Amino acid sequence: MSKLNHFNDQGQAHMVDVSNKETTSRVAVAKARILMNSNTLEIIKNGDAKKGDVLGIARTAGIMLQRKLLILFHYVIRYL
Repeated sequence: MSKLNHFNDQGQAHMVDVSNKETTSRVAVAKARILMNSNTLEIIKNGDAKKGDVLGIARTAGIMLQRKLLILFHYVIRYL
């Protein structure tokens, strides 16, 4: 494997010139597993949570995280 050129001799990351790098297509797949008490699941399903729409908040949080991760992954993948 070739040496990673986005790290200097001290192991610190630094910018590299990628203007001549060939464009490639990549796909990312995310997976998750959620473990909870069965009573908690029933509360969520019935919409009885004291703090409101649990699934709606989780969906919004997932979208916000995905946007942040895409920015981070863009920079990481770009320099590999």
